[in-house]
Amino acid sequence: MTSAGRCWPFWKPIDSRPLPLSWRKSHFPVSYLHHTAPTGGCMTGFVPRPQILETPPAYHGALDFAELEQLGLNPDDIVDFSVNSNPFGPSPRVRQAIAAVPPDRYPDRESLALRRALAGRLHLPPDHLVTGNGAAELLWLAAFAFLRPGDPVLILAPTFGEYHRVSSLVGADIHTVRARPEDDFAFNPRLVQSALARLRPRLVFLCNPNNPTGRLLPPDTIAAWVQASPHTLFVVDEAYLAFAASASSVLSLKADNVLVIRSMTKDYALAGLRLAYAASTNPSLVAAVDRVRPAWNVSAVAQAAGLAALADEAYLHRCLVDLQTAAQALKSGLSALGLPVFPSDVHFFLVRVGSAPAFRQALLRQNLLVRDATSFGLPQFVRIAARRPQDNRRLLDAVRGLQIPAQ
Repeated sequence: MTSAGRCWPFWKPIDSRPLPLSWRKSHFPVSYLHHTAPTGGCMTGFVPRPQILETPPAYHGALDFAELEQLGLNPDDIVDFSVNSNPFGPSPRVRQAIAAVPPDRYPDRESLALRRALAGRLHLPPDHLVTGNGAAELLWLAAFAFLRPGDPVLILAPTFGEYHRVSSLVGADIHTVRARPEDDFAFNPRLVQSALARLRPRLVFLCNPNNPTGRLLPPDTIAAWVQASPHTLFVVDEAYLAFAASASSVLSLKADNVLVIRSMTKDYALAGLRLAYAASTNPSLVAAVDRVRPAWNVSAVAQAAGLAALADEAYLHRCLVDLQTAAQALKSGLSALGLPVFPSDVHFFLVRVGSAPAFRQALLRQNLLVRDATSFGLPQFVRIAARRPQDNRRLLDAVRGLQIPAQ
């Protein structure tokens, strides 16, 4: 029972019951299940769990320093359109706060000051939030806390690769509902509702606005799914919500089966520090994530930067307004060059270019980096995030010089 006297029998944290023998036999080789040490010696084979070997790494945007080294390119010369962060950088107050952090002192392991500041903005008690070393860590912790081997998981795709990766690593049974290019990558609510009814998943991963498409689902649509599936935990990644004008968080639903993940590295431009938080109107969800959280997972520098960024909301507002204007100009410029730009509610968007790897490499030779969307299952698309106007003009000039077949 929770403090409010309600039961959460289906998506309570995982327990310590042994795995069913049928599952172990189907997922582990017999030689591994019955591996014993050689006579007179110790076991020499340290075999990782099968999921570790079977799960490929997730591919992400941002600079690949090893790749740049092989190509003889200087990372400082690259203009990066492959990341979806605030291109104007952090508030000047952030740099001042970082400089004042004593490096020899352990950080507050509970991030109390930061959580209180966030709670005040969200109108939630501080124990309804937990901080993390970036959104990816909180996604991993949520999966660790709530998913068991064999549990059905539904992922709305194409989307952020870490949802699939972490679900695979814990042995979940993964299902997807994919948005299609012919629908401008808008999800069909009826297809999602049908999958929820058929699968009865233990957990749903949903990115809103979605990455890489930039499409935003209205809270009413998500509310219908949440209400129809009370035994399913909805992990809603709102890392890019601030970039969608007038968008509202699903926290407003006050649903007991919703856990929201928010990144502070995107809108507040703190990617190098890694900072995020999870929040819910159901404190038992947050408590479960907090219970598996490593101590000191958020550095003192990140906590200080987060507090300073929150204290300068006027700077963030100016950045978001300027970025919306820059994004619209960039979309119009690419469309004028004959490239199909797909609808998006934020500053990043998908563009059909023919061969995404070739398009990316051609621009990288000119020190411009875009996101090849092949890893999302979209080998004809790149994702481009708008930057400052002068950067966007440079990208348009470079694309104008490329030989791109009509799309």
